[in-house]
Amino acid sequence: MSSMAPVNVRINPMGMLVIGGGLIITLLYLFGMPDLFRREQRVSMKELLSVSIGLAQKGGNHVRDIYSKHPDKMDEKVKGKTKEGADEMLTNGDLESHRAIFYGFSKMYPSIKIFSEEHDNKPVDFNQINPVNTKLDEVEEIIKSDQSIPVSKIAIWIDPLDATQEYTESLTQYVTTMVCVVVDGEPKIGVINVPFKEETYWAWDGYGYSKNLKPAESVDLNSSQKHKIIVSRSHQGDVEKVAKSAFGDNVEIIPAGGAGFKTLEVVKGSANAYTHITLIKKWDICAGNAILNAVGGKMTTLDGDFIDYSPNLNVKNERGLLATVNSKLHYDYLDKLGSKAKDLMEATKSPGSHR
Repeated sequence: MSSMAPVNVRINPMGMLVIGGGLIITLLYLFGMPDLFRREQRVSMKELLSVSIGLAQKGGNHVRDIYSKHPDKMDEKVKGKTKEGADEMLTNGDLESHRAIFYGFSKMYPSIKIFSEEHDNKPVDFNQINPVNTKLDEVEEIIKSDQSIPVSKIAIWIDPLDATQEYTESLTQYVTTMVCVVVDGEPKIGVINVPFKEETYWAWDGYGYSKNLKPAESVDLNSSQKHKIIVSRSHQGDVEKVAKSAFGDNVEIIPAGGAGFKTLEVVKGSANAYTHITLIKKWDICAGNAILNAVGGKMTTLDGDFIDYSPNLNVKNERGLLATVNSKLHYDYLDKLGSKAKDLMEATKSPGSHR
């Protein structure tokens, strides 16, 4: 019985290369390029600052134009109630400003997550949306360097019309449109447009801020000068209890509408601190937070914690708010006001309006 000779099989290297290459091409066609090999889009923060300014102004123009045409009829309606029972208003001004800002960003930066106070189901023709400048002289004059950030790290918070209640009451001095650019949860760029004064305030933390932002000098907590605390018009009584408990009669409570307006008053020195002891949404405070950071101020919860604006977190800040233009003053006020305000928050358990 004879044994069979072994069979020698030769592998053609070129054939295997062709087969392997075909397999890789097929997999790429079916599943796309693996994330490992993708180069993530990056965004110029300097350009994003200019776009944010332009869109905040565009939204403000809609707010002002709608009011000027029909100051007594802006199709206002109640979109909901706060937990305190106050009406939350919605007007044509809110919606038109939202469309201008939200879809303006969506067209220019389709990969960036955008959070707005308003929502709109109306179909949009992006061909009708004109882009805004990515290079503004006022930015170029002040900001001399740039930063390139991966798009996945960026989120944008917008408030198309802050102080809607006051808008319907013709208290237009409180009205603002706001844009905030967040990187890894931190507010970096803040833009507050004041449409009825045609003024825009902006800042990029660590890089510079607009010429009309002139941070006020700090005050001495122990001076005989009255402490000026700016608060929501709808909650001044509650905050007055807290402030008088902390400072006695040596305090002046300034009621005002709009978180954007109140933050600017703190920056200008018209108020020493802005405090809020009820629920407030992050689109109301993000732009002001970025501006305060840029000018050396602080905005924290009443626990003293920084506010995280990461897109995967709750849009509500339920732990109160304190904003000042000076870091040392901020922690002095936290020490005086914070514990008493938190006691009142626990006693009332009624978070509500963000006006």
